[in-house]
Amino acid sequence: MRLFFVLLTLALSLAARDDYFFETPYLQLGKRPAATSGALDLMWLGHDKDVDFKVEYKSSGGWMPAAVSQVRRVDFAGTPPHRVYAASLEKLKPGVRFSYRVSVGGKTVFEAASMSRKSANQNTHFVVFGDCAAKTGGQRAVAYHASLEKPDYIFITGDIVYSRGRVSEYQTNFWPIYSHATADPKKGAPLLQSTLFTAVVGNHDSQSPIEFEKNPDPLAFYLYWSQPVNGPATGLDHPSVPQFKGDAALQAKFLAATKDTFPGMANFSFDYGNVHWTILDSNPYVDWSTPAFRQWVLNDLKAAAKAKWRIIGLHHPPFNSSKAHFSYQRMRVLADIFEQGKADLVLAGHVHNYQRTHPLTFAVEAGFELGKKQEVPGKWTLDKSFDGERNQKPKGVIYIVTGAGGASLYNQEQTADKASWQEFTTRFVSTVHSFSVIDTTAKQLRFRQIGEDGKELDRFTISR
Repeated sequence: MRLFFVLLTLALSLAARDDYFFETPYLQLGKRPAATSGALDLMWLGHDKDVDFKVEYKSSGGWMPAAVSQVRRVDFAGTPPHRVYAASLEKLKPGVRFSYRVSVGGKTVFEAASMSRKSANQNTHFVVFGDCAAKTGGQRAVAYHASLEKPDYIFITGDIVYSRGRVSEYQTNFWPIYSHATADPKKGAPLLQSTLFTAVVGNHDSQSPIEFEKNPDPLAFYLYWSQPVNGPATGLDHPSVPQFKGDAALQAKFLAATKDTFPGMANFSFDYGNVHWTILDSNPYVDWSTPAFRQWVLNDLKAAAKAKWRIIGLHHPPFNSSKAHFSYQRMRVLADIFEQGKADLVLAGHVHNYQRTHPLTFAVEAGFELGKKQEVPGKWTLDKSFDGERNQKPKGVIYIVTGAGGASLYNQEQTADKASWQEFTTRFVSTVHSFSVIDTTAKQLRFRQIGEDGKELDRFTISR
């Protein structure tokens, strides 16, 4: 009987996707930096036709209606035209389970359950991985084991969708795996409809220049994601924004569709539970050594002084021992700001493996100017007494590379070759796809790295 209902649910889900949805519902932060309520946005993609969608949700008591709006129309070569919808789930208390349903003509066509956003005094349990949607067995296994954690939310450290972050690539590499109808280590898991996703752009999501004639459906991040836009002020002609080339009509169409997200959603910050996140676009077209940008990061971290934990999310790791991408060190220019702002962790991707540093502080070499350089000379000071077990009080910032979410692994030979690691590296696992699991309370941050087979690869605890 149970098998019958599972098959029936799967059949209804597939039918709903075909008849009503271009892609089924998923959860987003919306433009809300502060966790002043449990509110979230429910989004989905509809076919390119008029449909009168209705959304209702409840945590206790009766069903409440949510206002539905069509956010944008997506119409680029290489993919069928479709529409992006959003419903604001405003009347949710923080940190409660809730159900939602989408109906058309009085008929429920999709339903699921999730967790509302948590407030500043609530503990959190979340998953982090990057370099993921490459349509691989590793991606599917990571999605499956991440779903078993039942996280409050997932953060992706960039390179969300391979290989160019295009609309068409989301359809093949992202939606089918993270919104798979059932949890299966060889297929994926139903994460998107039940778990909030957050992310930062990587180099495969946002290149410069954007060549519209070669890739007519680029920068899908700005079409499908809804996150805060409270970062440093930029305009379309700002040097920290990807430059456009090619078909002027395509450029205009993209800009019209993303006027509320591009370029503002590249850098932002938000609170979830007792964690404050500072999200930075680390692509080489952004110069984080400029005074205005440095000041924004420092101000953001200082404003979050009451948060129990402060985490930096970016794509390119400032400190990395892998032979692949070792020379890209540009984000080291913010190390002093991270230290002044009392950041606890810096979480990055880009390098397709897992790495952890000793807690460290870093001073850029006097007189160094970044410009277009990649390597950043300077001196680090390491706290090798911290082991995350007996000594749980780090002196410095811990830098994590968690870029083993699905794309092909880098430098598998280095795992066993400790002589190839930089002095600042204390853990290095490049032989298996993996993801990070973080639990925070008022007094402790507990970190675990989990492999695609579900086995623990690393762990440490930070205590106040």
